[in-house]
Amino acid sequence: MEVFIEGFSKKNKEEKLEAITRFLSSPEQKLETFKSFDHADPKVQETINEFSENTISNFHLPFSIAPNFLINGKTYAVPMVIEESSVVAAASKSAKFWYNLGGFKTEIVDTVKVGQVHFLWHDDIEKLKNKFADLKQVLMNESEDITVNMRKRGGGIKDIVLKDLSDKEEGLMQLFVTFETIDSMGANFVNSCLEQFADSFRTWHRNQPEFKTDGLEIIMSILSNLTPNCVVKCWVETDVKNLDGIVEGISGAEFAKKFHTAVRIAQVDPYRATTHNKGIYNGIDAVVLATGNDFRAVEACGHAYASINGSYTSLTNCTIENGVFRFELTLPIAMGVVGGLTNLHPLVKLSHEILDYPNARELMGIAAAAGLANNFGAVKSLTTTGIQQGHMKMHLYNIMNQLEVSNADKEKVVCYFKDKNVSVSAVRSYVESLEVA
Repeated sequence: MEVFIEGFSKKNKEEKLEAITRFLSSPEQKLETFKSFDHADPKVQETINEFSENTISNFHLPFSIAPNFLINGKTYAVPMVIEESSVVAAASKSAKFWYNLGGFKTEIVDTVKVGQVHFLWHDDIEKLKNKFADLKQVLMNESEDITVNMRKRGGGIKDIVLKDLSDKEEGLMQLFVTFETIDSMGANFVNSCLEQFADSFRTWHRNQPEFKTDGLEIIMSILSNLTPNCVVKCWVETDVKNLDGIVEGISGAEFAKKFHTAVRIAQVDPYRATTHNKGIYNGIDAVVLATGNDFRAVEACGHAYASINGSYTSLTNCTIENGVFRFELTLPIAMGVVGGLTNLHPLVKLSHEILDYPNARELMGIAAAAGLANNFGAVKSLTTTGIQQGHMKMHLYNIMNQLEVSNADKEKVVCYFKDKNVSVSAVRSYVESLEVA
């Protein structure tokens, strides 16, 4: 379908719907389908419409709960928004397994956020370095109106550093700024500060007679989603003997050894590491979405962090020392519990209530625990029964819906495949045999 629509953003929602559906088959039916996903409360729908641009409908994803997460001695029912049922099942099963073994432990290493003002310096760099202390004070002073409320909450600007990148690109330099944003993710706060810095820098520069008038060229001011000092550690550990029987027919020692080797493979092979880390983000993204945070930023940061030493590697580590099995995730993750959608989206607000209104540090730990739980479940399956056995069983209902299996036959299909491998072709064949019978 090739479509060009003039002035689409200026149309109201009804006009947008009509402009899109007229290119589709059965346009009136498709228009009603789009409308059917609107919220029943017009006020709520109006709020949702304003979350994005050119909104014509809502795209629903399942809102699930993974219960029985014991994290630092407190039990949580963890909200997860994701379309893949096996993710929630794996998280729940792992949480239940570790519940009686002490649960998940977390430690927040730090919560520092990063922003940068990138600029070109067409002048003597030493002159700028010599006067940087003066510039830094000006930047701090002239941003006080922006930072006042954040400072009252215990946050604000931590430091401003001048970085010289001219060895990589002629004249390239930056103001490298670190922030503490407490319970907010802080993107708008950081960017507002940085844009003020750019304006203040230009004004300050014009008033320095020893500098060339055309010596400063501001390129851009923007936060960085790489936050290597906003890090949470999450781990589980137990005596190897407590892993006996985790999978029928496999001793705890054998399981631990195979599990450890699987994690090592992800640490040395980027092809495996990519899928390994994707499994971690299955859990993390689901929590990030449910709590109204930015999963794109969270993922970008994590994958960059996994490559920070020059080679892409696993975000988790496994050790077996003195008979103790320990599985740990170290993750940079910037999350907030105020601002953004947290006070606007009805289900996001409910997610925070279900979690007993965690602060940002607690939410970092909850998300990390969901990621570690999913990774534990995936590696456990891979090294024992294989990933497809459980994965495809969880997708059985999706396959039946795809094949339009009647409600009367669904129970028969589920019963039949209790001890058999599930595939689309296998389900189709069995359903066809029911129809013949």
